[in-house]
Amino acid sequence: MRLAAAARAAVALAVAGLTVAAPPAAAVEPALPELSIEAPPELRRHLARLDHLDRGRLAGAMELTGLDDPGPPIRLILAPEGSPLARRVAPWVAGYALAEAGTIVVFPSRAGAYPYDSLEELVQHEVAHVLVARAAGGGEVPRWLHEGVAMTAGGAWGLEDSGRFGLSVARQGEVPLSRLPRLFAGGGAATARAYAVSGGFVRFLLRRHGRGVSGEILAGIAAGLPFEEAFRRAAGESLAHAEEEFWERQTFWHRWLPLATSSTVLWIGVTMLALLAIRRRR
Repeated sequence: MRLAAAARAAVALAVAGLTVAAPPAAAVEPALPELSIEAPPELRRHLARLDHLDRGRLAGAMELTGLDDPGPPIRLILAPEGSPLARRVAPWVAGYALAEAGTIVVFPSRAGAYPYDSLEELVQHEVAHVLVARAAGGGEVPRWLHEGVAMTAGGAWGLEDSGRFGLSVARQGEVPLSRLPRLFAGGGAATARAYAVSGGFVRFLLRRHGRGVSGEILAGIAAGLPFEEAFRRAAGESLAHAEEEFWERQTFWHRWLPLATSSTVLWIGVTMLALLAIRRRR
């Protein structure tokens, strides 16, 4: 009996040892969007750059939209300046998404203008638009949320974004979200202002409620909820209250530091110092 008990104990210890020694399961990488790229011969030099899109930012776009599956491959069309596709849109439009068709069109010659620093960021921005539409199940998404999520997914919020947002607040005061569609349609400085405010507000929401809040809002839209109800359930507050809090929290640093450090103000300061030096010398 003692021998049998000892044998059972030895077997139990061996099994326990095997269990402890078992290697951990390999982490499963999230599925990322795939691109099917079309480019004329004169633009094929860009293909190598697009083969190495930032996987971290693509994963970030999946996180922000709340998607586990990115869906079918996204068709990416690189269009040259002067092409029929380029003539259909305003000259300041660097790219656009036909979300329901899972297609994006970009103009490499226009990349590099705000809010895209490069062709890669432009493509990641437009990919995020398709993911936003898919996460919303084809439901209507306000332009500010579309653009704010795409800006956050396409690249980090940098000094230029902060500067543009600060200048917008300093010059124009509060810009209601309801006014942004007209600004987006205005082109030039008006469109840049709309991008800056959209990006700033979405970043505020992510800090306030966590990075999952945008995906929860989109899931509510996909479930058939009106936008403001989807927002309230995801954020735990009304859109009006969140917007009010957003503008109230724009402190001195958010409003005036970007203005004081902008290139325009710095050049004005340099010019004034030069004029003062000339006057003193005379």
